[in-house]
Amino acid sequence: MTSRLGYENLGLGIGLRTIHFDHILKQQPAVDWFEVISENFMDSQGRPRYVLDQIAERYPIVMHGVSLSIGSTEPLDWEYLRKLKQLALAVKARWVSDHICWTGIAGINTHDLLPLPYNEGSLRHVIDRVRIVQDFLERPLVLENPSSYITFAASTLSEAEFIARLAVEADCGLLLDVNNVYVSARNHGFDAVDYLQRIPCERVVQMHLAGHTNCGTHLIDTHDGPVIDPVWNLFRLAYELTEGVSILLEWDAQIPSFPVVHNEILKARDILQQPQFTPATEQRLARTQGPYDTVPHPALMDFAEVDESSF
Repeated sequence: MTSRLGYENLGLGIGLRTIHFDHILKQQPAVDWFEVISENFMDSQGRPRYVLDQIAERYPIVMHGVSLSIGSTEPLDWEYLRKLKQLALAVKARWVSDHICWTGIAGINTHDLLPLPYNEGSLRHVIDRVRIVQDFLERPLVLENPSSYITFAASTLSEAEFIARLAVEADCGLLLDVNNVYVSARNHGFDAVDYLQRIPCERVVQMHLAGHTNCGTHLIDTHDGPVIDPVWNLFRLAYELTEGVSILLEWDAQIPSFPVVHNEILKARDILQQPQFTPATEQRLARTQGPYDTVPHPALMDFAEVDESSF
């Protein structure tokens, strides 16, 4: 199957983590593909890189970065980009992705994915940088919607509008993180279903699923547990809107054994075997309100308002 931008639909994948290296090498589990954090392997010539090379011989590999800082006003890091391109060629990465964010200033990497102001100025800035990076990598860049906890007074565009225009005008791909949509919708009080319907689905190459932490007043994208039912429901709608793309489960803290993680991503297969949504169901999804994590019907979700004054 061919996905967006000519990229193959890889099926169901798992984020490659060191705790699972031995299991994967010995058991060669029936996983469709693996996603790696680019920075974990760009400068490594030791065991991590040896393991990645072994796995890349047996499974498709996708690279997912956290330090491109595409939204920064700092100059692009050409040494970083050179290493990124070199690794992608070495492991035959099917595509390279990162986040719509910035990560630091004055040469300091905060190791966090910081939000952008969504306005015309920042949009033009990011579009220009994406075009430069794509020309250098000689492939489309795939960019992920972030989870966020604050918004900027200077923003004049919604996140969905910003991302949609970025993808079309920069001619890049999108990595739709369904959990991030849910987390940000809860934190900022926007409609997650409306968000999905505004994203140019023909640009979506991949989807992410993950767990998060409910802090009462807000949610944090921690990747430290299973996917909750409302996110699965949102995923099901997203999958139908995109007409099917590669799906990846992230589990980055309190990581359980490989079979537990594998079983979690296999839930996506079971969900996709259920009857499809109807237009009436999509309307119910958009209207539904209720307390957090209450799912009165398998096709219904809730997005209660969050008091942003608590942040």
